[in-house]
Amino acid sequence: MKPRILVVEDEPSILDNILYSLETEGFEPRGCATGGEARAALAGNGFALVVLDIGLPDGTGFELCKEIRRQSNVPVIFLTARGAEVDRIVGLEIGGDDYMVKPFSPRELCARVKAVLRRFQVGASAPPGADGWEAGPFRVDEDRAQIHFGGQRLALSGTEFRLLRALCQKPGRVYSRASLMEIAWDDPGAALERTVDAHIKSLRAKLKEARPDLDPIETHRGFGYSLREDG
Repeated sequence: MKPRILVVEDEPSILDNILYSLETEGFEPRGCATGGEARAALAGNGFALVVLDIGLPDGTGFELCKEIRRQSNVPVIFLTARGAEVDRIVGLEIGGDDYMVKPFSPRELCARVKAVLRRFQVGASAPPGADGWEAGPFRVDEDRAQIHFGGQRLALSGTEFRLLRALCQKPGRVYSRASLMEIAWDDPGAALERTVDAHIKSLRAKLKEARPDLDPIETHRGFGYSLREDG
């Protein structure tokens, strides 16, 4: 079965090129020109990844990504004409898995899509029926690529899942940014150290939102120490 990719892009020529390239590479792409169309498409689920333009006629890709993250951990690759580092950081902080600046090569985008899907599938790979495992207030469900904190499921991107799982696996270990980049990215050399900071900041915010009454540092000091050191 071909992986289904949702492409949200309001420039017809760019959208057509992306759809053609993805189809040529063996994907089943579907195009949308607005956030409203994308919401309707996502309601049916079934997408393996979302390619999301930041500048949309009826809102921003950032806002749409926030909505997606409240209900799904489907990987998201942002597209934008803005290449400033702050824009990349914002996109990653709200749950994006990768970021491409226009103009870009459709071939490179397809390569990024494949890389993100590989990382996501590795994070989700486990024997069918695996029950998962626990670390302090965290429960890691490998089979579904989900993590619960204090009984609350966290809406994580694929990268956030891999980072948080690594911190849960070895409580007490202090990771360097380079180590975390090796864990979460296929091409660590292409990532910025501040990218790691952005994801850790996002994880902290999601933990606080899920259980404001539960402090991960107090309930599982080894985990909290690692998270704090890399923030």
